[in-house]
Amino acid sequence: MSKTVGIPGYRSKKIRDVCYAVVTLTDAVTGKRKDFLLGKHGTRESKAEYGRIIQEWECRGRRLLEADPQDLTINELALAYVEYAAGHYKPNEMGQCSELENIKQSIKLLRESFGHDNARDFGPKKLKIVRNAMVTKGWCRSVCNRQVNRLRRMFKWATEEELIPPSVYHGLRAVEPLRRGAPGVRDKEGIKPISVPIVEATKPFMSEVVAAMVDMQLLTGMRPGEVCIMRGCDLDVSGRIWIYRPFTHKTAHHGKQREIFIGPRAQQVLKPWLRTELQAFIFSPASAMQAHNERKRRERKTPLWPSHLKHQERKRKKHRRQEPGDHYVTMSYARAIIYACDRAFCPPEPLAKRAGETKKQWKARLNESERAELKRWKKEHRWHPNQLRHTAATLLRKEHGIELARIILGHSTAFTTEIYAEADKSQAMEVIGKVG
Repeated sequence: MSKTVGIPGYRSKKIRDVCYAVVTLTDAVTGKRKDFLLGKHGTRESKAEYGRIIQEWECRGRRLLEADPQDLTINELALAYVEYAAGHYKPNEMGQCSELENIKQSIKLLRESFGHDNARDFGPKKLKIVRNAMVTKGWCRSVCNRQVNRLRRMFKWATEEELIPPSVYHGLRAVEPLRRGAPGVRDKEGIKPISVPIVEATKPFMSEVVAAMVDMQLLTGMRPGEVCIMRGCDLDVSGRIWIYRPFTHKTAHHGKQREIFIGPRAQQVLKPWLRTELQAFIFSPASAMQAHNERKRRERKTPLWPSHLKHQERKRKKHRRQEPGDHYVTMSYARAIIYACDRAFCPPEPLAKRAGETKKQWKARLNESERAELKRWKKEHRWHPNQLRHTAATLLRKEHGIELARIILGHSTAFTTEIYAEADKSQAMEVIGKVG
């Protein structure tokens, strides 16, 4: 028998640019060594998993358990599947992979409830328990159904790799998706177009950069993510109508090419923001921040003292809370619009913030029912950039027909355009007024 070894340490190991926690156990008899992945390094879950594995190893007399591949726990199966998914779902040119992040979110809830259970014992009832956890978190019905399908794909992959019996996956397929109107399940409302007068009323409270992005969406019907990543090198300005080909887009993984047509009005909006550096993003938060500071300087009431000028010459702090990025992302673009909506549409008294009142004092003044009413009011008076595409689709369909709207929006079928475009009922009402 080999001599007694000490307690192995909790250490890190880099796999596919992700830092995982790992512990290496040694069999006290054979001297065989084996690595155990614990999850992301430094997390509370990985440290708890480290303690569990060490405790089981000590209880077995520091012997390694030669387990059957079908005796995998949910945690071990999840780690193996995430590693597979990281190689299977390729990130786009900006290094983003939304599908992988969605998989990790669904697996997180699964591990919280059944992480230490045997994977071959996972059945339909346990899947429903995980789905109820999704509903409790406030996820809408369609999101819950998609996340459950991602969990099914994990067990399908495990069946293909012969890690679990086929009966496990076939049992999970018996779980029906959530139906509309299910008790306690939130249904997501469809995205509706936003009226142009509301957009125009909000634009004065936006930065010039964000207002230009809004105009580009209304005039071209492009997606929010497409306007955020516009670059000069992606523009073909050789013809009367410019053509914008995003270097990444929603359907790029299907091998489809996206072309966005930019007419004379949109060109006038875009020209002031074009740069000589073609690889740079056209709409930049740094530019918005610079324009904001210049506007504040122009509107300054008091003069600049020598101490102010001396402070401006100092070097900027190395560790700022957050530096402006080189381009917007859809979330930051949406937040800029929401901020403008809150400034453009003030809630009525007594919900509104009073003069000289801080945000903390404002929240403390409102009772619980008033906070709920303020939340509902804000929801009704806010809009997001996805609605601009729906507005453009509705206007294009009304003026030029469904087929031309389909081509401009880049849809494969007219059915998809129907989802985006609200039906123009004015002509139908005019006809029924004559014959009805």
